[in-house]
Amino acid sequence: MTAHAPDEAASDPIETIRAFNRFYTNRIGVLDRAYLDTPYTLTEARVIYELAARGTTSASQLTEELSLDPAYLSRLLKTFVGKGFVDARKDPADGRGRLLSLTEKGRAVAADLAMRSRESIARLIEPLAQTERLDLTAALHRATTLLAGAPAKAVIRPHRPGDMGRVIASQAQSYAETYGWNADYEALVADICAQFLRHFDPARERCWIAEQDGQFVGSIFLVKASETTAKLRLLHVSDAARGQGLGTRLVTECIRFAQDAGYRRLELWTNDILIAARRIYQAAGFVLEKEEAHHSFGKDLVGQTWALDLDSWQPSRHAS
Repeated sequence: MTAHAPDEAASDPIETIRAFNRFYTNRIGVLDRAYLDTPYTLTEARVIYELAARGTTSASQLTEELSLDPAYLSRLLKTFVGKGFVDARKDPADGRGRLLSLTEKGRAVAADLAMRSRESIARLIEPLAQTERLDLTAALHRATTLLAGAPAKAVIRPHRPGDMGRVIASQAQSYAETYGWNADYEALVADICAQFLRHFDPARERCWIAEQDGQFVGSIFLVKASETTAKLRLLHVSDAARGQGLGTRLVTECIRFAQDAGYRRLELWTNDILIAARRIYQAAGFVLEKEEAHHSFGKDLVGQTWALDLDSWQPSRHAS
């Protein structure tokens, strides 16, 4: 077996994953003969877990799902039937097959295993601060998504403490990298966020935060301009989450809330170079009302004012 230096393992994804596997399997004791201080091995526990999750299944499905040798699984199931954990009855769709399910005794074993597993993980993360637990959860979600090969759908939620800093940082960095805007834009976003927090009216204003696999990937604001007019501000979707319709979802949330809050008109100000955002506004029914050249954020730009008549807006026409 070839040994790898620590710095080599850190830069090699395969060695990094192997190192994590060794660390984690040792920490949770999956190689112990008595899994979670029970009479069962890890493989036996996995079969019980799977039967509890599926309700009713077949031996062939278990073999495929758990990648077990059919002969070994057959012997294991026979043992479980003998102990009264598993009920095996003829499959009406396959005369040679058997449908498997846990008995009441088997479900009690599954419940005990689940409780012991939760307690084991709780002890493992107990030393971590709440922010560290959130970071760990997000990292595990992200790892699962990457290895599964399919991105999870972004979740849209109301803002909470700490989100404004993420909004400011993500937008300042994105616009600096993409368009070369200077720190004036970061100052503008910071001021908008500060004003929102200082004067927040939850009945008529809202900030939505989008997260994907626990990562911050977008935001949008609705703020009060007058009793009848609201403003849509700071729509942004990170590069990693684009192409999934997230911008449209954020704008739709904003419009629906504005209608429910009793506004009759929704306005926004943007710049003509933000083509992707403009397409979302147009698709939602916004109409361009005014354009004006200006010099801001270190660049010569063309500002645009768009507006939406909320009295005539219909979700079925403009949003799914």
